[in-house]
Amino acid sequence: MQQNEPLVFETGGWEIDLAQRELRAHGLAVPIGGRAFEIIEILVQSAGNLVTKDDLMRRVWPGLSVEDNTVQVHISAIRKALGPDRDMLKTDSGRGYRLLGDWEIRQASNRPSVNLRTGVANNPFLTNVPVAASALIGREGAVQHLRDLLSAYRVVTLTGPGGIGKTVLASEVARRIFPIFGGDVLFIELVSLSDPDLVPPTIASVFNFQLRGDVFSAEWVARSIGNKKTLLVLDNCEHVIDAAARMADTLVRLCPNTTLLATSRELLSIEGECVYRVPALAVPAHQVEETNDLLDHSAIQLFITRTRSLRADFISEDEKLPVIAAICRRLDGIPLAIELAAARAASLGVQQVAERLDDLFSFLTGGRRTALPRHQTLRATLDWSYELLPPAEQDLLCQLAVFPAGFTLEAAAAVVGDTDSSIALGISSLVSKSLVTLDGSENARRWRLLETVRVYSLEKLTQSGKHDQVMRRLAEFSLTQFAPFLIESEHRAAIDNLNYYRREVDNLRAALNWAFSADGDAALGVRLAATTSDFWVAASLVVEARYWAGKALEQIGDATDTRFEMVLRCSLGFALIYAEGMSSHTREILIRALDLARRLGDFDYQQRATCGLWLFSARSMALSDALAFAREYEEVARFRDLQSQATAAWLVGVPQTYLAAHAQADERLRWAIDNYPTDRRNQDMVRVGGDLRTSAMGHNTVNLISQGHLDVALRVSREAIEEARLTDQPTVLCVALAWASCFVALSLDELEMGNDYGEELVDLASKHALRPFRAAGLCVRGSLATRRGEADIGFPLLRSGLADMQGAMYLLFYPFFRVELAAALCSIGRHDDALSEIDDTLRFAVGSEYRWFVPEILRIKGELLCRSDFGEPALIEDLFRQSMRQARAQKAVYWELSAATSLAKCLQDQQKDTEAYEVLSPVYRRFAEGLSASRVRQAKTILDQVS
Repeated sequence: MQQNEPLVFETGGWEIDLAQRELRAHGLAVPIGGRAFEIIEILVQSAGNLVTKDDLMRRVWPGLSVEDNTVQVHISAIRKALGPDRDMLKTDSGRGYRLLGDWEIRQASNRPSVNLRTGVANNPFLTNVPVAASALIGREGAVQHLRDLLSAYRVVTLTGPGGIGKTVLASEVARRIFPIFGGDVLFIELVSLSDPDLVPPTIASVFNFQLRGDVFSAEWVARSIGNKKTLLVLDNCEHVIDAAARMADTLVRLCPNTTLLATSRELLSIEGECVYRVPALAVPAHQVEETNDLLDHSAIQLFITRTRSLRADFISEDEKLPVIAAICRRLDGIPLAIELAAARAASLGVQQVAERLDDLFSFLTGGRRTALPRHQTLRATLDWSYELLPPAEQDLLCQLAVFPAGFTLEAAAAVVGDTDSSIALGISSLVSKSLVTLDGSENARRWRLLETVRVYSLEKLTQSGKHDQVMRRLAEFSLTQFAPFLIESEHRAAIDNLNYYRREVDNLRAALNWAFSADGDAALGVRLAATTSDFWVAASLVVEARYWAGKALEQIGDATDTRFEMVLRCSLGFALIYAEGMSSHTREILIRALDLARRLGDFDYQQRATCGLWLFSARSMALSDALAFAREYEEVARFRDLQSQATAAWLVGVPQTYLAAHAQADERLRWAIDNYPTDRRNQDMVRVGGDLRTSAMGHNTVNLISQGHLDVALRVSREAIEEARLTDQPTVLCVALAWASCFVALSLDELEMGNDYGEELVDLASKHALRPFRAAGLCVRGSLATRRGEADIGFPLLRSGLADMQGAMYLLFYPFFRVELAAALCSIGRHDDALSEIDDTLRFAVGSEYRWFVPEILRIKGELLCRSDFGEPALIEDLFRQSMRQARAQKAVYWELSAATSLAKCLQDQQKDTEAYEVLSPVYRRFAEGLSASRVRQAKTILDQVS
């Protein structure tokens, strides 16, 4: 080979022809600018070695002064031309570029160039497949799969809804096949045909066949093709589907070497047809948040690529990616819709596009001017499909649009008001025309409309005047569908089958929204909201339970004083407790629910309302009221089943815990845990607003620690969390996490445990808008920071968390964390404020009968005085001794040990070792477990020093 002879470089389907100055992919020229080709020529001749930017600028723009950005623009154009192999062009940051690959070199004359229309003398095969206008994104696997199908079948039909990319995909497959096919590859556009009889002459015209009679027939065209090896791409068959199908069938029968690749929204339905349903581009699930994970999805890649092609300075910052992901999800990953949205993003910005997608059809316009008219706006694309339907199918499609979550055959029949068999035929036809998609397994067949199709069809339904009529039928069907949640005998089965109902949640929302709208039926909405109130709780959607119950009670109308009002008030009361906390309004709602339950003789709702009022009273520290509600319920429950008796023991044991009756509370709570029928657990979590076992185990850690069973308390708190996880109920898990992090970990100085569970508590409560639990988690953060010596960080966290607790009247841990706040104040030098805080906390605890923590409050006050400049030894000793006496009276040996340890340390500092030993030793000897706990070890250290 002579040195100056024109060369062709080849690797992996790519060719760089220096003579023709062409970049070719699989034999087809890829359009690229002159200077960009010069860069490619320089890079390929460097054999993979680095070419600096300065060298490129000197050789490509000799004698000119160009900026780095100019080189980057041309490098981006080359990468765009390389498409899926863009990584072959590697950037060495700040230095230059390399072109990777094992490039083989041959003489240019050894290979004919391919003309897209006519070929050349050395290559007699023809193709008219258009050159790709841009790189194909997210379809590499589909291209390879279709190549395999075309080697196994003679008719392959690409089907799917408008805008899914059937034509683009078919064209790319044809381009890839042509260099190795060994025959003609011809692209035949049927989109402009208004008369089905024009299909045969259109195909004949591509072959330049001359008519010898009056009419081109399918048979005449097929016989003219004869045995010639040909791949025909029949594009856009749906509007002439019968004629296209006849033509295809005739070609398969009479032309043994002809292969067909068709694109159509409706199947050809001929013998030997292989159907490939073109999928949407990949969109990330809602839970995907990492930048790299988002960028792995082809829908996002297309959005970014198209936006950059229209706006070169577009940067997809990390904060934009979740918004882009939401846009792509809303558009179902449909390439055309994404391209239209990208065009808008290039001019208006990503956030503005996301905010305007509710008006899809007026907003998503402005496609390429060279595109088909029906691909220039989203509405035009759907108009094309809709107008091809017969009236009955148009009507069916519009009525199915009221199902945002998809539908079963039963649901469709109920809403449309027709027989199952008739609806099934209609759905089948719409599926074959790519307007309805299967969205379920063989065992649970379910269908849905793509969001763009659904919004379009819903608009048509409204224009027809039938919208309210169809929505009423949806609401009535939902009422029947969710009825088991309001029927006591079917309640458990409904909760056990929760996944079935979860699938319907968006349909239910749609029905409720219509019912409570100006054009809806509020009475029907009240019945539906009451019927589904337990579903929202079971599905962990407490915020929606509150919203719909509140909405229904605002429009209660003639349902006042009925079972519906009772149910709604009970549901709203529990939801307010968990979502907002304790308020007088919440208590009034629950009192009214209990009154209705008594008048209606409904024991189920008497139990529910009583539990709600008990929970309200316990959390707001109205402990006498809580115990009174519990005793009242206990009187009724003793004559009922084991579940009722276990519930009564739990209700009584919890306020006894706060009242420092530790032995009795421990006995009742353990009995409740041991005897509660666990098969009722899922049902009762919905009925009484919480999980008896988790709550009882959490509260009992107070009794266990107080009585010195420290190891057992640690084990029980962890078991409660693991059990709570199995319930899949955020409120239940928050309860377990709160007790473990707020009380057990901090009381036993298990700081790592407190950090792990406290952070999980904050995250979970924030995610589900559970304000009281988030407040508790913030207080854990503040306490841990203070104990690490970072009181300047801990103080504001504690103050914020306590303010939210007080605002929500969630006071279970309120005195506990006020003591932590006092310690933080002392640590930052505000001793007076710390002592004032501890005195206020003591008054609150005594006044609210929060007795179990009083010994510890007294001890902490003594410790704070020790750290101040004006603490009198006699007063400090007296506080420690008061703490010991109160703890001893409560039989709370752990709090007694805590106070005895503080007193012994104080006496030790005064060289009163004997007295210190006599104070501490008798209490320490009562511990048989928990010897590794921080305070117990501290006591042992002091005893060793003074003995």
